[in-house]
Amino acid sequence: MSVAYNKFYCAAANILGGTDILKTDTLKIYLTNAAPAQSNTVYNTPAEITAQNGYAQYGGTCAFTSCNQSSGTAILILASPSTWTATGGSFGPFRYCVLFDYSSTNKDLIGWWDYGSAVTCNTGDTFAITLDGTNGVLQLA
Repeated sequence: MSVAYNKFYCAAANILGGTDILKTDTLKIYLTNAAPAQSNTVYNTPAEITAQNGYAQYGGTCAFTSCNQSSGTAILILASPSTWTATGGSFGPFRYCVLFDYSSTNKDLIGWWDYGSAVTCNTGDTFAITLDGTNGVLQLA
C-alpha cells in the first residue's frame, strides 16, 4: 500500500520561524479517523482516537535521526515509532497518522499520512508506521 505524506500549512512557518525546533523537541505520531485539513494547526484537530487496549494517548514518539542537506533541500529523517499491539480488545478505527511537535506549547502539527481506508486493530493485531529513512518525513527546499 502506498501511503503519501501531506504537510500542514503551519509546519513550514513554525519551523522557519523558530517556534518548532525539530532536532531537540519531542515528535510524536497519533492516530485519527477524522480527515485532516492542511489548515489544521494544533494537536487533536483532527481528534485522536480513544486511548485503549494497547494504544496510548499521544501515540508514539519518533526520535530525531538526522537532518541532511542536498542541493539546497533539507531532509528531516526520524526513527519510526514503536508498534502498537491490541491487547484485551481492539483499538480504532483510524485512517490517518498525524505527526506533531509534542514539545511545542500548542503541540503544533507537522504532517500526516492517509492509509486510504479505516483500520481497526483487533486483539493480537499489530500496527506499525515505517518512516522513510532515505527521503525523510519532511523536505524543505
